[in-house]
Amino acid sequence: MWPLKLLLYKIQKYTQNKQRKAYNKSQDSLGFHTLMQKSREMSLFYDLQININGEYTFFLNQDVISKYSGSLRKMIKQSKKKRNKKNKDPEIITIEIDEFPGGPDGFELVSRFCYSNGGISIDVSNVSTLYCCSVFLGMTEKLCFSNLLTQTETFLEEVFYGSWNDIVLSLKNCEQEQVFLHADSYGLVDKLIFSALTKISRSSEAFSSSSPSSSSPSSAKNTPESDKRLTSWTVSCGRSNEWWFDDMSSLSPMIILKLIRITGAYKTNVKSLVLTKFLLHYLKTRLQTKSNKTELVRNKLEYSELADTAVRGVVSAGKTAFSCRKLFWVLRVLSSFTLSRESKTGLETLIGEMLDQATLDDLLIPAAGGSRESGFYNVDLVIRLLKVFVKSREEDEESNVKEVGRLIDKYLREISPDQNLKVSKFLGVAESLPDSARDCFDGVYRAIDIYLQSHSNLTPQDRTKICRCLNYKKLTRETCKQLARNPKIPPDVAVQALKSSCENQEHRTQEVKLVNKSTCRSRRHSQDKKHVMLHLKGFEISEKLAEELKTKGGYNWKVMDSFREGL
Repeated sequence: MWPLKLLLYKIQKYTQNKQRKAYNKSQDSLGFHTLMQKSREMSLFYDLQININGEYTFFLNQDVISKYSGSLRKMIKQSKKKRNKKNKDPEIITIEIDEFPGGPDGFELVSRFCYSNGGISIDVSNVSTLYCCSVFLGMTEKLCFSNLLTQTETFLEEVFYGSWNDIVLSLKNCEQEQVFLHADSYGLVDKLIFSALTKISRSSEAFSSSSPSSSSPSSAKNTPESDKRLTSWTVSCGRSNEWWFDDMSSLSPMIILKLIRITGAYKTNVKSLVLTKFLLHYLKTRLQTKSNKTELVRNKLEYSELADTAVRGVVSAGKTAFSCRKLFWVLRVLSSFTLSRESKTGLETLIGEMLDQATLDDLLIPAAGGSRESGFYNVDLVIRLLKVFVKSREEDEESNVKEVGRLIDKYLREISPDQNLKVSKFLGVAESLPDSARDCFDGVYRAIDIYLQSHSNLTPQDRTKICRCLNYKKLTRETCKQLARNPKIPPDVAVQALKSSCENQEHRTQEVKLVNKSTCRSRRHSQDKKHVMLHLKGFEISEKLAEELKTKGGYNWKVMDSFREGL
């Protein structure tokens, strides 16, 4: 038998276990009902699914969203009508929206606005996105008081007349993916750019508009008429007018291209020197930013249009604003972009006409595209520049062609060691200038000597061919001796050079003899008592005076038709 105390203890434990099991069972039943209740509440709360740009799906309440968005309200009604016709359950509606401003991030901002009873923090980093979303979704005052469109418009009005930094940051927000096209079509980009130009004009007098009535940002709309109104901008250049360059250089090429079109400089001769300098600064800055390499490829067309506009500005300003060295700098910067043939020809023509001011460093431009198969340096460019210079020299007799001749001789010596430099390219540079550009061809021979030493595998035909650019008559005697002793020079070339040198020497000897003979004749003539008396026709003298001059004065008499015959 169990002791009494032990029996009572067993009964107590059994009772406690029964109570615990009953409690757990009741709790499980309660949890299940609670979960079901919450599920029903959720199904009632999230009765709308919106898929944005095929990237993200939002679960929302129809009543909350319809309160603020007229466009969504219309789409929900249309979806309900379709479901009723098909006798489908109308509880959850799915809507797909493509090309939404700002993508899923933009719609998330709108959702927060709707679920916060119309309250959201608006700043310069999101105002452009929110404005585009509000226009896209029709969030106007017709639906509710102080809707999103009204709030963003109020904020933007402060931005238009606010600080410079706010304008730049708002433009930065416009260039975000899937925002720019909407901001541009709604006229927001034009208004912000117009405000920026107004701020630049007031701060530095870089821009001055001839139509004060068009100075309001609200007048800038995305229409051709507004572009025509804004084409009367003129720009003065100065260091103080460049304070805005760095800030605007952080913007995308789409924004800058809009700025160029608004100022009327697109596809025209850019009369604004400061605008041209800004474009050059902008393109150089974008090239130096390593993170922009992908962006340069993606926006290749926009960058090309900006580069063409910059070239038109440089050509329009011409030699008065840009030195030869500065023009070569412009060429180096813009060669990284795709220039039109017209722009490339215009820039090269301007540089070629000033080639007598260039230095060796200016000409040593690396080959385009990073390809070294045709040579390390851009030799074709130098050949084109030389052709321009020679052509301009025919029209300008004062051009210093001999300075260019000495420069090209240095250039040939510099590029000669390049293993990928072809004989044809070497000759193309050497033969671009006429013989009159060089008093002496010793510099050309030194370049040929370097080339032959660096290219040991040349055929005899190529070694003979490269020597054709030499004018043997303009080689010094010492250089001819070096050429004859050079084992790299073909024998027939050496013989021809020595022959020309000998003929040259004989010709000089003959000249010396002629000079000596003429000197002797002049001495004998001075010792002769009979002098020649020149008499021009039409100035007759008496026979008596003529006889006296002949017999007493010792003069020979000669009648000349003109004075020049006696010289």
